[in-house]
Amino acid sequence: MKILGIESSCDETGVAIYDGNTHSILSESLYSQVGLHTKFGGVVPELASRDHVLRLLPLIKKTLDLSSLKESSIDGIAYTAGPGLRGSLLVGAALSKSLSMAWKVPSIGINHMEAHLLVNLLEEEAPKFPFLTLLISGGHCLLIKANKVGSYEVLGQTLDDAVGESFDKVARLLKLPYPGGPQIEELAHLGDPKAIKFPRPMTNNKQLDFSFSGLKTAVLYTLKKEKNITAAFKANLAASFQEAVAETLLIKCKWALEVTQLDHLVIGGGVAANSYIRNRLIKGLSESKIFFPPMSRCTDNGSMIAYAGYQRLELGESELQKIIVRPKWDLSEI
Repeated sequence: MKILGIESSCDETGVAIYDGNTHSILSESLYSQVGLHTKFGGVVPELASRDHVLRLLPLIKKTLDLSSLKESSIDGIAYTAGPGLRGSLLVGAALSKSLSMAWKVPSIGINHMEAHLLVNLLEEEAPKFPFLTLLISGGHCLLIKANKVGSYEVLGQTLDDAVGESFDKVARLLKLPYPGGPQIEELAHLGDPKAIKFPRPMTNNKQLDFSFSGLKTAVLYTLKKEKNITAAFKANLAASFQEAVAETLLIKCKWALEVTQLDHLVIGGGVAANSYIRNRLIKGLSESKIFFPPMSRCTDNGSMIAYAGYQRLELGESELQKIIVRPKWDLSEI
């Protein structure tokens, strides 16, 4: 079974083809809108959806050409149905349903976070169910026990800002360009992670929820109190903030592994591309087996949607030819 996957939840337009017979991605294409949104300091939803309209069909044609496949070779279509920006989701959903009818193949809407969770199963060394998952991105921060495909227990989630969101907000405070995550990581290389003692939010007791708004506020007050904001001070602040986030995630993962008695931890989402956080988790959780996707599959991509779609269609799932998106689709609602 060959599945075409379409990702359009935010500011990346991703298309890929997964082959269930060979358990491989036959081809994939990705277009990032970062350049479009940089001057605004963040994603502009209307611009994002319009750009998806321009990019999707050419990317689908390119992806088919790269795999030397015809439309008739596709057995199903998977698309991101949520969570995400409503307009962007609708572009992908509408095109998927149209192609589904034209090509006479089934289509299925995929939960974006489930796709991030499952993408590690594409790798040669893959985790075995059940496993613990930490999903960290611009819009989410979740600890999940994955029992099997379609069966997930949310153990903890952010009560306010997501991890990636806090990186972007701190980057703005430091007057760094968008996107803030890579900018903070790059600046932090020049600083001392022990220079400023920031709080480790919600680590006084063993609850698994997260909160990063207080950490962001601590950064703001530190900047306001500093009378001589030098390049060295900014680097130390970025490094100390990044260390506070990394240690908070590490503490929570330790507790979750202890509670669940699992020894496989899967990390996913855009913030999983942060090398400092990767290394802190690997060193701090040396007794557990940790799985990270390749850097190219940490951020949004079509491959994860195609693979999740294959898994869902293999389970016999299907849906009506009706365009439905769920911008706030919680993983626990699957």
